[in-house]
Amino acid sequence: MDATLVERWEATVRRAPGARALLAAESGRSWTRSELAREVEEWRAALPEAVRAGLLGQRVVLAVPNGVAWWTVFLGLLGAGAIPAALDATEPAAAQRATAEAVGAAWWWHDGRMERVAGGAGRAAKRRRGDAETRRGGDGLLKVTSGTTGTAKALGFTHAQMIADGEQVCATMGIGADDVNLGIIPFGHSYGLGNLVMPLILQGTMVAMAESPLPQALAAACVRGGATVFPAVPAVLKALVRAEVEPEKLATLRLVISAGAPLAAEVAAEFFGKFGRRVHAFYGTSETGGICFDRTGEAALAGGGSGASEGVGVGAPMEGVRLSWGRGGRFAVESAAVRGNGKFSPPDRAEMNAAGEVTLLGRAGRVVKIGGRRLELGEIEAALKALPGVREALALVHPTRADALAVVVAADADAAVLKELLRAKVAPWKVPERWVVVREFPITARGKTDMPRLRAWVAGEPAT
Repeated sequence: MDATLVERWEATVRRAPGARALLAAESGRSWTRSELAREVEEWRAALPEAVRAGLLGQRVVLAVPNGVAWWTVFLGLLGAGAIPAALDATEPAAAQRATAEAVGAAWWWHDGRMERVAGGAGRAAKRRRGDAETRRGGDGLLKVTSGTTGTAKALGFTHAQMIADGEQVCATMGIGADDVNLGIIPFGHSYGLGNLVMPLILQGTMVAMAESPLPQALAAACVRGGATVFPAVPAVLKALVRAEVEPEKLATLRLVISAGAPLAAEVAAEFFGKFGRRVHAFYGTSETGGICFDRTGEAALAGGGSGASEGVGVGAPMEGVRLSWGRGGRFAVESAAVRGNGKFSPPDRAEMNAAGEVTLLGRAGRVVKIGGRRLELGEIEAALKALPGVREALALVHPTRADALAVVVAADADAAVLKELLRAKVAPWKVPERWVVVREFPITARGKTDMPRLRAWVAGEPAT
């Protein structure tokens, strides 16, 4: 019978109670597995009895920044049989409350206290308190995602699905119990759960927690923790390349991972040239966990996959993951980590070459009508990205004209030059009317492209 996350964590503690589990890099304070387990129990014991008694089977959102407190609350909620859902702690309180209500949470942990969510029905416990079976069959935790819509959505995963994702990540990337993860990405994000949280719970992989994403702080955290694995996002890697960080400060790293957004080939090349470490592209979705991983680091340096069309190379499917292909580059992901029935089709188009490497070709299903003619927006984005100096492109329907397009482009050239270059590649009716040209696309705190901000720029808000 499958174990729960709590049972796997307890087994990890028993194997080596004195092994270090966490390090707060700035202060130098560390916690062994047994010390962290004790803090978790103390947190649960400090809750009012009325709260403790009502947690089993209930959805509880936690808005806690990265740090030992995050682990204490997360593991404490799991141990109480609750269904935790991590939120971005930097969001205003009103936004956190609205999200808690939207995902049907019964409780909201913030500012060091548990608060009941008005109107939050939660999830009724079907069995007696403390019964591990309650935590095996249904949702074990929630991933809260807004995608590109801005509306909060809760994706439920069983303990078995989260364990499978963690095991697939560790097996594919070669992350072991003796490694040290450099933790800067949000622990509660799908990427953080799979690459930082699950490895510690399942096998004891230590996390050196960096308090700041600034390059010098990251470098110091790497040195202090002796980090060997660095799950990162492109913006952080680019900042490290641009900053005056001595290469020897990242010398302990043996594996650098990039996910969350496409990594420019020039950044991967500059990182390799400066630090002597290849960046390994990682692709997944909240619904599936990890999907593909670039085991050699060649895809990130090449931009697209070897022998593939224009696109973003993300390596081959991960251990335990199977891809099946449909028309127009659509594909489905199957693995023990996929929520629901174990199969999900991401909103992306892709292709696989003869070597089994996958290249992403853009979003699927983004077909619009311009003057009565059908157009795939990804076609315009691909044409723009093929132009000299263009790093990113997003095509949208014009905000005030249904028969025209608008684009946001990250490039060095101005709009007039880009427009003329594009005219030579596509039909006149496909050339966008509104252009917003910026140096870089904005990103969210979780390392993803800030789509609402891009849309606001297209609608007329000044680009900053």
